[in-house]
Amino acid sequence: MAKLGTVAQKVRSKNAGPFWLTIDIFCGSSDVYTKIVDGLSTVQVARLFDAEPQLIKRFDIPELNVVKFSLPRPETQGAAADRDIHGASWAALLAETEIGI
Repeated sequence: MAKLGTVAQKVRSKNAGPFWLTIDIFCGSSDVYTKIVDGLSTVQVARLFDAEPQLIKRFDIPELNVVKFSLPRPETQGAAADRDIHGASWAALLAETEIGI
């Protein structure tokens, strides 16, 4: 097991509109890409962010060595209960996740 952030080149999150977040995992090489694709499940991401797995969209992009997740924001961007208006802190949570490699 290893933390995703120590394996991936970069983990980045941002808004994908006021109702969605997107998290990009830049793998850096095809070998690392394969390890991350095989070691990180959509269900694992759903559990981490307390989201329904069927609502998470996963994009494996081998041409770019990137794995991307899009998921509904728990609060609408800018709402009183929204604690991260830019969606930037979600990457840090995923980067600390242990993956099976």
